Amino acid sequence: MNSVPWFDLLVATVQRRALFRLILSRPLGSGTMQKVTVRPVQLQGELHFQWTARIGQQERHENLTTDEMLRRISQQFGTAWGDLHWFADDGDFTVRNKPKGQVVFKRKPPTQSPPPSDHNQSRRYIIPDGKPCSFLIAAGIMTSEGKVKPTAYHKFRQINRYLEFIADILPHLPTEGPLTVVDFGCGKSYLTFALHHFLTKTHHREVDIVGLDRKADVIAGCSETARKLDCRGLQFREGDIATFTPVGPVHLAVSLHACDTATDDALAAALRWQCDVILAVPCCQHELCQGWSGRLPGITAYGLFKDRFAAIATDALRARFLDCHGYRTQIVEFIETEHTPKNVLIRAVKRLGHDADHSGEQAAYDSLKRELGVATFHLERSYSDLLPLQTRVL
Repeated sequence: MNSVPWFDLLVATVQRRALFRLILSRPLGSGTMQKVTVRPVQLQGELHFQWTARIGQQERHENLTTDEMLRRISQQFGTAWGDLHWFADDGDFTVRNKPKGQVVFKRKPPTQSPPPSDHNQSRRYIIPDGKPCSFLIAAGIMTSEGKVKPTAYHKFRQINRYLEFIADILPHLPTEGPLTVVDFGCGKSYLTFALHHFLTKTHHREVDIVGLDRKADVIAGCSETARKLDCRGLQFREGDIATFTPVGPVHLAVSLHACDTATDDALAAALRWQCDVILAVPCCQHELCQGWSGRLPGITAYGLFKDRFAAIATDALRARFLDCHGYRTQIVEFIETEHTPKNVLIRAVKRLGHDADHSGEQAAYDSLKRELGVATFHLERSYSDLLPLQTRVL
């Protein structure tokens, strides 16, 4: 192995068990790996290091001994990776491999604290790794023994992150009787099944959940899975957001990664239904971007910035619009899927006494529209144009 000052310091840090986290980044080759993250874990009372390689949106995990971990770093830094960062109790360290073999080493004051060293950190997850869960097994995320597959760990974390948000809003839903949920654009329904599991298995609630999607084959597959798993109170329907009408009150409306103005249609429907809680993860906001001809040229002259700023502006308008209609709205960070890097969650909780004066929220909304040069946008039109609710049997 290497015998250079920075590597000797790393070895000493590892030996005194002061390494919190290590990252290898800036790949030098033509492979698909994006970075490697290393953290200490305890396995049967012995110190090991979990080596996590990020490949696209997937992660692969290995547990290595101390010698194996150090040997890999010695072999791969400068050949497979150009940057090495590690965080310890005595500082943050960076080693960079420069052209012509030059190596630059920097040390900064410590910024991190020791992480939990349990192998799976399963106590952090609402659905734990290591305990069989029927819908995760059916989805191919977990083995029949309850072990999360390495290639599906990102999806596993996403599901648990989603359930953390559901746990947060649960106190704002009715405490008695069935909970009614509509999931717009449910797709393959990993998160719809997770929601059903959380409400029925963890909290023992009776539910009436409808997963709605335009694709007949997707709905057929989800319906068959729900039948096989005996998911009572869960059904899937082929249909469109703009025309779907529930048979009664809806307590929770969910719209995850509905593209462009489909998110606005889902929000408008939820507003008309006066849902207790609305959760939406927007995707691919094009409306404002297409209409900003010559507006804010210092930003919109650059295509990438124009797209990102339009997405931020669209979600800000959506949040303000919800505020104007009796909701307390927050914008929080979600977690991206393998299909989209969008990770903004709009979380709106209906205010008690929502018929009170909202002139302040309306003024803020109108001001934002003027600042952005927006006369109207799809959510406003969709909300105004919705037909009166029509009762039909689900």
